[in-house]
Amino acid sequence: MLDWNQCPLVEHSPEKVSGAWLFKGTRVPVKALFENLENGATIDEFLKWFPGVSRDQVIAVLEFAEQSLAAA
Repeated sequence: MLDWNQCPLVEHSPEKVSGAWLFKGTRVPVKALFENLENGATIDEFLKWFPGVSRDQVIAVLEFAEQSLAAA
């Protein structure tokens, strides 16, 4: 399991979206990125659908997940 505490571009709070991990400064769950990519969306489409999320955040989250899984 990924330790999102180690990724500086995400945050969670029990008061926001039931405590889900969110892209920092948004109400967009990190899970939404992975679900959309899994369903065939591109990063550009995701960014269009969730304008509060930056490309830098998406790339950082994907790189964090890749590094975490490679280390497991």
